[in-house]
Amino acid sequence: MSDRELVLASTSPFRRELLERLALPFTTASPDCDETPRAAETPSAMVQRLARAKAEAVAGTHPGALVIGSDQCADLDGRVLGKPGGFDAARRQLADASGRRVRFHTGLCVLDTRDGTARVEAIPFDVHFRELAEAEIDRYLERERPYGCAGSFKSEGLGITLFERLEGEDPTALIGLPLIALCRMLRPHGLSLP
Repeated sequence: MSDRELVLASTSPFRRELLERLALPFTTASPDCDETPRAAETPSAMVQRLARAKAEAVAGTHPGALVIGSDQCADLDGRVLGKPGGFDAARRQLADASGRRVRFHTGLCVLDTRDGTARVEAIPFDVHFRELAEAEIDRYLERERPYGCAGSFKSEGLGITLFERLEGEDPTALIGLPLIALCRMLRPHGLSLP
């Protein structure tokens, strides 16, 4: 087992809960970085850039550590769906997604602060929504209140009732921290998984 400090550059409770599944000791740190999308930047490029930026934002205060950064966005036909922030925006997002496919791009970075090297990937995951009635959308939003979630749903909760099917190699990517890719990135650093 490596003696490397592991730091999750996130305050997301979802990402923290996912990382806890690996049974490795880690700390969390809040990254302070500009998350403004750049002109003509693809969703995949944006989440990779932001995952790395988040890792770099906390790297300076954790010398010798392995820092994990992650970022996610939802993409509906090339339009990025952000966190809705409230009921009306969430209702619009879910109505737009009804009967359609939304691709989630999850950027992941493992930054080695010893030598500054970073591995960065974007992991896609597709959600196919069934046709949603307005009353179903309203009921879902009133019960789950997913206003801080890209795409306006929580797949680990009642959001699963909105889907026709899911497609992707790593279901944890949909929640915000792709554990299959993360394990692949951590093993070369001497972390024993499992």
